[in-house]
Amino acid sequence: MKTKTFLLLLVLLPMAIIFTSCEEDRDVSPLYNGLVTIRYTESDVLYFQLDDVRTLYPVNMGNGKLWEDGQRALINFYVVDEDDKGFTDAVYVNWIERVLTKSMVESKGVENDVVYGKDPVEIVRDWVTVLEDGYLTLRFRTYWRGGVMHTVNLLVGVNPANPYEVEFRHNANGDLNYYVGDGLVSFDLSKLPDTEGKTVKLTLKWMSFSGPKSVVFDYCTSKASGGRL
Repeated sequence: MKTKTFLLLLVLLPMAIIFTSCEEDRDVSPLYNGLVTIRYTESDVLYFQLDDVRTLYPVNMGNGKLWEDGQRALINFYVVDEDDKGFTDAVYVNWIERVLTKSMVESKGVENDVVYGKDPVEIVRDWVTVLEDGYLTLRFRTYWRGGVMHTVNLLVGVNPANPYEVEFRHNANGDLNYYVGDGLVSFDLSKLPDTEGKTVKLTLKWMSFSGPKSVVFDYCTSKASGGRL
C-alpha cells in the first residue's frame, strides 16, 4: 500500500507564491489571511471557497488550472472594488501556499499501528484547526529532526458502531526527540456517510504525548462545516 509522506514546518511565507500588490490599495484595504479550498467553475474560472458560504475571485491570478480542484491553501489577500464575477468578493492575492490535502484511508483494525504508525502528536488549538467546506484541517505538533519524511493519515471505519468516529495517525519514521515543530494537513471528508441534512457529532481521536485524546465537532454533509477546536 502506498501512502503520501511529507515534512512541513509551519514556516510558510518563504515557500509561498508571491504576487506584488499596490501600496495605495493596501493603505485603504485591510489584509486578511484565509484558509481556502481551490475551486474552478465549469468554464475553468479560478476561485477560492473561503467557508461554507463565501467565495473569493482573485483578480490578479488569471484563469486556467494552476492547481488541482479541491486543493486546500493558505492565502493572504485584500478585498478590491472590481468585478467579482458573481462570487462573494473580488480580492487581490498577495501570496498563496498550498496545504497538504489528502483523502481519508480505511482502518486496518489491529494492523493500524504497523500500517499507519502510532507516534504521538499534539493537535494545536488554532484558527487553522477547523472543520469546514467538507475538510478537516489540523495543525499538529511533534518532534522533528529534518531530512526524514513524516506520514500522517486520517482513518475512517475505526468504530463499526459509529461511522463518524475518525482517528488521526502519525508515523515519524524514526524521526523523534530532536526539536518541536508544527505541521498542517487537510483531509477530505467525502468518504463519510452523508448526514442527509442532519448535524451529527464527528469524533476525532489521536495519540498525544500524554495519552489518548479526542475532540468532538459538529458535522453536516450539506453544510460541510463543524467549527473549530
